[in-house]
Amino acid sequence: MAPSATAGGEGRKTGRDGSFAYLVPALLLVTLFFIVPVLMLLIRSVLEPEPGLGNYAALLGSTTYLRIFVNTFVVAGVVTAISVLIGYPVAWLLAIMPEKWSRLVLAVVILSMWTNLLARTYAWMVLLQRTGVINKTLIGLGLIDTPLPLVNNLVGVTIGMVYIMLPFVILPLMGVIRAIDPAVLRAAALCGATKRQCFTRVLLPLSLPGIAAGALMVFVMSLGYFVTPALLGGTSNMMLAELVAQFVQSLVNWGMGGAAALVLLVVTLALYAVQLRYLHVNGGR
Repeated sequence: MAPSATAGGEGRKTGRDGSFAYLVPALLLVTLFFIVPVLMLLIRSVLEPEPGLGNYAALLGSTTYLRIFVNTFVVAGVVTAISVLIGYPVAWLLAIMPEKWSRLVLAVVILSMWTNLLARTYAWMVLLQRTGVINKTLIGLGLIDTPLPLVNNLVGVTIGMVYIMLPFVILPLMGVIRAIDPAVLRAAALCGATKRQCFTRVLLPLSLPGIAAGALMVFVMSLGYFVTPALLGGTSNMMLAELVAQFVQSLVNWGMGGAAALVLLVVTLALYAVQLRYLHVNGGR
């Protein structure tokens, strides 16, 4: 009996050691490509151009930089809200549509993700400019007299980013809604619930994990987006990722660039931690 127990203990110990060995390549990858660069940014942000927290004080004490922070978070929040409002009904339709049509629409959604980001952004520049299709159509229909300013401002940035971010809301939401048993909705209807009550009291609460996951993904990605805001927003509506690029590439100021990047990283990780905690609590209930 004792040898068997010893053998079992050795097997469990070997299994644990083997599992850790499989983690070593992933840990090395994370260390080399994430932890080390972040530490280098942190060191440069407190050492260049002189030791101290002067970069952070200048970044957080300037009204110009604070306006860029406000632009970044406002655009990210608006893009997230609009993406959820548009993506939810699309995900719901994908979940209840016949399989043939659902696959077709899903293929269109996925194809939009595979299309080159730069090409999609330039396409929106063509559509939104003063002589673009949208303004010409609105003028032709008599809805407006003069072209609307849809580019080189936050409106254009929001439109372009919502289009790019929609799949990241639709896909997780579709999976969550498909996992909901239709019998639950039928039971609510049989108990006298109206269609609105079935949605607000049954479908919406059950799909909240998908909404939260999609919203967090869109918000975090929007905070660090560069190409679309740079092309559709212009220099007068700069966002934080553009500020970091300007510090590093144009001004060659790695200290300020590192400080701005680390502030963005800390905010992103804080939001991610809150989201993990929220989902964990719900899962525990």
